[in-house]
Amino acid sequence: MPESTLHGNLSAPHKVALITLGCARNDVDSEELAGRLAADGFELVDEAEDAEIAVVNTCGFVDAAKKDSIDTLLAASDLKGRGRTKAVVAVGCLAERYGKQLADELPEADAVLGFDSYQDIGDRLRTILGGGHVEPHTPSDRRLLLPLTPVERQAGTTGTAVPGHGTAGDATSAEAEISDLPTGLAPASGPRTLRRRLGDGPSAPLKLASGCDRRCSFCAIPSFRGAFLSRRPSDVLHEARWLAEQGVREAVLVSENSTSYGKDLGDLRLLETLLPELAAIDGLDWIRVSYLQPAELRPSLIGALATTPKVVPYFDLSFQHSAPGVLRRMRRFGDTDRFLELLASIRELAPTAGARSNFIVGFPGETDEDYAELERFLTEARLDAIGVFGYSDEDGTEAAGFPDEDKLDQDLIDERAAALADLADDLVAQRAAERIGERVRVLVEEVSGSYVEGRAAHQGPEVDGSVRLTGDLASIKVGDLVDALVTDSEGVDLVAELTERN
Repeated sequence: MPESTLHGNLSAPHKVALITLGCARNDVDSEELAGRLAADGFELVDEAEDAEIAVVNTCGFVDAAKKDSIDTLLAASDLKGRGRTKAVVAVGCLAERYGKQLADELPEADAVLGFDSYQDIGDRLRTILGGGHVEPHTPSDRRLLLPLTPVERQAGTTGTAVPGHGTAGDATSAEAEISDLPTGLAPASGPRTLRRRLGDGPSAPLKLASGCDRRCSFCAIPSFRGAFLSRRPSDVLHEARWLAEQGVREAVLVSENSTSYGKDLGDLRLLETLLPELAAIDGLDWIRVSYLQPAELRPSLIGALATTPKVVPYFDLSFQHSAPGVLRRMRRFGDTDRFLELLASIRELAPTAGARSNFIVGFPGETDEDYAELERFLTEARLDAIGVFGYSDEDGTEAAGFPDEDKLDQDLIDERAAALADLADDLVAQRAAERIGERVRVLVEEVSGSYVEGRAAHQGPEVDGSVRLTGDLASIKVGDLVDALVTDSEGVDLVAELTERN
């Protein structure tokens, strides 16, 4: 890593804004970029109109996310020539997935950079600001960049960029003292990777792993995020301690598949031993694990998630459907009854555990009976949060190549998706109403005058509803953990009366 990356440049700093779209994994990647840029002498600003260069961390998951990413790039580009903003750069999953194609179709973006550019992002941005040309990223199948055998991957990462894991070019920074880094920066993986928080809330994502080895027929993520790669426990713990020092009270472990953690490190039960070590960190009060695959959720891991102190009993389960025929065509496993048994085993250990999932409606070959089976599952599952997506072909996936006669008409997909979304709204409202009379612990996230809002342990950040607090709220502040009694529900959200401050 160049010396300027550790000590900053002596010239006046360029101002850069990072705009992040998509999931919590992208949030972590943006904070790595922020750390690299701050350490390299850039000044980070919140708004694109205040920046010389806007960097948009895009999402490339589904059509709606792609459109949002393109709209955001266009909106940022509209600022050029009307103020300080001189350039707009696309990074992230959409840029990694489409690269030159995106650059050709979106000339408003001044550059399209893939993950390989993260290590020297500062040099790339200076070139662009200086009027130079940076070649757009050329996509490749990132599943082929690491060894096929999981246990060989840790040694095979040399020269392969994995956001949040450090890269070969960072090795020289291992000799740098933490005190040499600018204020607010962390060596997020040992001293290999930098991170700077872009927000100051009491919850923060913490990357557990990257990539995925599953081959779901509808999903393109492994092709641009790569094969599954765990972060070493020492790196995760190091970053978690730093987050706690920054005032974070909830660490949310994120990955494409947290249930696979450790398989490439020779210990598939590594998460079960890591959780108590994370819980022992002073200042961290909640540990939340996201992105669990039902087919890989073994009893010992359920027990660890449900009973380890400070680990909130929260199960973010990737069901996708429940009709066995649809699941097999998706290259997935399970069925309605097995999924209900899984939920029952969780609630036997943790009766108030939170459970959420997403579902795809209108997958090729889905029959009326399949759709009815999915409705049956949702009706019996008592999930706290439900996401519904209508199926759409994704470039490069197996399902996109299924015969046209198996594809459902778009009108039928839309009809089923709307009907299931309505059912989901009713069901999560019923589940929230079941919690009236329940005692909950709430992490306060917003205080505005007499209005105080937070989340209970069964609610994940941003997607699972919230808790509005009532009662004597004097001196309550963001980041407090308080006990409350649920008195009412409003759709998926709860109303709870404060009973005790912590």
